[in-house]
Amino acid sequence: MKDIRLLLVDDEDNFRQTLAKRLAKKGIPPEQAENGEKALSILEKKEMDVVVLDVKMPGMDGIEVLRHIKKKHPGTEVIFLTGHAATQDGVDGIKRGAFDYLSKPIEFEHLLSKIKQAYDKVVREEEKLREAEFRKKMRQQMATTEKLASLGTLAAGVAHEINNPLAIINESAGWLKLIINREEMAQMPRKQDFEMALNKIETGVDRAKRITHQLLGFAKKDDSVLVEINLGDLADEAVQLVHREATNKDIEIVQETQPDIGTIWSDPYQLRQVLINLLNNAIHATGSGGRITIIIEALNGEINLTVQDNGQGIPKENLDKIFEPFFSTKSPGKGTGLGLFVTRGIVEKLCGTIKVESRLGHGTRFCIRLPRYCEIKEDLDQDERIPFLDNIAKHKGSTQ
Repeated sequence: MKDIRLLLVDDEDNFRQTLAKRLAKKGIPPEQAENGEKALSILEKKEMDVVVLDVKMPGMDGIEVLRHIKKKHPGTEVIFLTGHAATQDGVDGIKRGAFDYLSKPIEFEHLLSKIKQAYDKVVREEEKLREAEFRKKMRQQMATTEKLASLGTLAAGVAHEINNPLAIINESAGWLKLIINREEMAQMPRKQDFEMALNKIETGVDRAKRITHQLLGFAKKDDSVLVEINLGDLADEAVQLVHREATNKDIEIVQETQPDIGTIWSDPYQLRQVLINLLNNAIHATGSGGRITIIIEALNGEINLTVQDNGQGIPKENLDKIFEPFFSTKSPGKGTGLGLFVTRGIVEKLCGTIKVESRLGHGTRFCIRLPRYCEIKEDLDQDERIPFLDNIAKHKGSTQ
């Protein structure tokens, strides 16, 4: 019973304080209030398990206090104290949600028993809520597992069909590069523009191949090579890849990079994918004439990478769902619901964290925190260690 949070409310000071002393001796020191207003003020600052409440008080009576408690603190149980001539008030209180009532003068052991019974009910209700929440999470986890299993089956079937045209595109781009690099093409008009376009095609093909690998989990462990990255340059590349869509919607993309931010060691391909996913979401959520800001800053030895927009924002009830697979607020056919799911997976794989803040009508802010060096897990294979350690060694050698 020492864990019971108890509030004693009575306008008779001597009675209240005497009762409080006896309760304290039993290991239940109560908070005290001399009227209903003070009681509600205490409840606003500190949750209570049980309230022992006098019905007849000047100002706000017990019935009115009970109504406020049940409205704002439904998990709190109330025991009424009534006079012998006012037992009907106790009955009315039970009808309105009170746990029980006792008539004055009260028998202390009887009151103690009622307080314990009320507290037991509070504990049982809390256990029911925890069980219900656990069952809800388990249902969500099972649904997610089923969705991911379906995704794996579907992805396995279409991966071959996706990679075949990608291979043809890549081969054709390489063939065209060979042609324009021939001696007789040296004076070809706008040759540099063609070379730039072919480079973009090859970059896009490479990125598409990596996306399919990420979704399928087919990428080899040593495919992810950690190299030294300038996040400002990486952000420039990502902005270029979404530039046309942003321009079409008259959306301005601004970069704010802290001076002398330095570099980090990570996977540039996967970080670029994260940025593109976040920028695409921001463009979709931002209306014409809007603004998207990329902020890169150092904080406590880590790097903060933030993408924020002044778009429509995300409803509060959806903030806990946006990283779930297949959850999307876009209209049917406009999104798969995988972008943020994949984004979170990449960030966590690269030893980082991602958080979201949003207000309807005021925009959304995604904040990614990355370490300067992604820690190598002890269970990594030797093949996984070599690319990272080799790159570190080369970096140290170039600075000596």
